[in-house]
Amino acid sequence: MLTAEQVLAAQKANVETLFDLTNKAFEGVEKLVELNLQVAKASLGEVAESTKAALSVKDAQELLSLQAGLLQPAAEKAAAYSRHLYDIAASTNAEVAKAAEAQIADVQKKFLASVDTAVKNAPAGTESAVALVKSALSAANNAYESAHKAAKQAAEVAEANFQAMTSTAVKATQAAPKARRAA
Repeated sequence: MLTAEQVLAAQKANVETLFDLTNKAFEGVEKLVELNLQVAKASLGEVAESTKAALSVKDAQELLSLQAGLLQPAAEKAAAYSRHLYDIAASTNAEVAKAAEAQIADVQKKFLASVDTAVKNAPAGTESAVALVKSALSAANNAYESAHKAAKQAAEVAEANFQAMTSTAVKATQAAPKARRAA
């Protein structure tokens, strides 16, 4: 049975974990806001430069050339923005997952300790029930580990696919102006 001090300590740990996770979430939001401000500031300067260049164009051919020259950098910047956005999300998610894993490990440890205490104090003749509880705990731990490993692998595959897709998109935008020039 849990004492009042143990319950109070568990509640305090839960509150600290909640505040820690909240701080990590806010750090992710701050990084996102900072990224968006940087993009907005850079975009404003680029729009001013593009407008000046468009106003100084002398004929339609020069305008088409200017437009074609703007497409590739825009695609590369969009890909870079997406990579930064993904990195912020992945980093924040990793920090939250790390904190959650630590909390789960602590809860598991405490639960197993209480089960061990209960097992030690179990009356004679309850060995089969104790074995059943231990077997269920082992199965639950194995299931959790398998699910956790599968989730990590899925995240790694998703990240690799995202990186490959971004790289392919950038290469395609780089190849497009070359193909137009060749035609």
